[in-house]
Formats: sequence, C-alpha cells, structure tokens
Amino acid sequence: MDSQRGDAAVSGDTRSASGMKRILILGGTTEARLIAERLSDRADLAVTLSLAGRTAAPAALPVPVRIGGFGGPAGLAAALTAQAIDVLIDATHPYAARISANAVAAAALAEVPLIALDRPAWQPVAGDRWIEVPDIPAAVAALGETPRRAFLALGRQELAPFAAAPAHFYLIRSVDPVEPAPALPNAVFLTGRGPFDEARERELLAQHRIDIVVAKNSGGTATYGKIAAARRRGVPVVMVRRPAAPRTALAGVDEVMARLDHELASAAARGV
Repeated sequence: MDSQRGDAAVSGDTRSASGMKRILILGGTTEARLIAERLSDRADLAVTLSLAGRTAAPAALPVPVRIGGFGGPAGLAAALTAQAIDVLIDATHPYAARISANAVAAAALAEVPLIALDRPAWQPVAGDRWIEVPDIPAAVAALGETPRRAFLALGRQELAPFAAAPAHFYLIRSVDPVEPAPALPNAVFLTGRGPFDEARERELLAQHRIDIVVAKNSGGTATYGKIAAARRRGVPVVMVRRPAAPRTALAGVDEVMARLDHELASAAARGV
C-alpha cells in the first residue's frame, strides 16, 4: 500500500493506465473503508483513500492511502485537477462539517462530480434517556454541578472543555492515547478500537459505575453499543446533535456504489 503525507499525490502504474477512472475517497469512517473494499478489485478504477491523519495507526486498507490535509477548498480543488480525479466521494464523519464543506466547494471549482455519504443519525427509542445539546460546551453544562461519573465517548479534540467541570469523574476512551492529557483531576483513560458490542459496553459502564454518558450522534452500528448499554442500565445520555450537513448526501454504501456507476456511465456517454 502506498502512503503519502501532505498534498503529494499517490502514484503508481495503475494510476496512469489508459481509460482507467480515478476516484478519490475522503475517508476516516467505516463506510469509507467499505467503499474502498468494494472498489479495490475493479480493474476500471484507480482508487485513492485520503485520511486526515488524526489516528496514528489507522486500520489496514485495501487501496493506496494519502494522509494529511489539502489546504482548504482551493488546495483540494488543485489536487483534484492535478491528479485528474474523475469522481470525489465524501465519506467523512458526520461531524466533519468543515471537510465536507471544503469538498463541496472544491468539487465545484474543479468541476468534478461529488458523491457524499452521511450515515443516518440514531433516533431515540423507548427506554432512552437522551439530553440533546447543540455542542460540546452545552454538554459540559448538562453534567451539572453535582459530581457525576461520566463516560466521554468523544474524540480527543473535544475533551479540553471538560476541564471547566473538574468535579466529575471521567472515563475516556480513544483509539490513540490522549496526549497531552486534558487537565482533569479525576479521569481514567482507555484505548480501544471499535466496534464495541452492547454486552461489553454494559460491563464497562458497570465496572466504572458510570451514571451518565456523553456522546455524539454518529449513527451506524460500530459504536451504538454504548447507547444500547446506557438504555439497558437506565443511564442518561447527553447527545451532541450533528452540525448541519453542507451537502445533500446518500444514506449508505449501496447508494454510493449505484451513484458512482451512474456518474461513470454518464461520463462514458459524454466521451469523457
């Protein structure tokens, strides 16, 4: 597997093959990996997966990978043009609003078709005790002043605001170690990569006597275990709502695959 940092293009014989269409996937999600797997054995495509680089050791992927930012919409547009990308697929995290906005702008600048995926958000069901909030500062406030035992099921970049509420115990789990650790006087840090099933999450909540969970509404099945576990144990969940999506998006991998085939067929009909 090729891997490049910064704005360098992934190169190789397959990328210059005559008639081969070039696909760039903006990834970092389970869906991006699944799309890459579905496309990896197609002889008519040269597929590259781009990762932001926030995870030190990303899971193995079946296509060439580039790591790092593009430098905003103009930088991404330049990369799309320089690499002669035929279709851009945005399969980033539902909370990666800036990257998705950059993808919309860059695709327009470079005149490249954009296919966006946005997995459906979780919906509360009977037994859920959700406290929905608009952002992380509101999630901190929702914990209140009485000491709680909170499981922060958030990314590393969202932890610092909780230093303003040091009275609580925090259980923090991340793929990579949190460095530097936030200024939390009473916290336990765990590392682990999902998926996490409900039974395992129930054990985790019980072991640490968790009485409240703070989570983002990521959707999907890989991290839903903690939501189901909180429901089973009667634990409230402070749920951070998603930012507004900057583009119309498809709901699943199958829809992305169908739209991609449609875009490629349309390009072939135009003689592109």
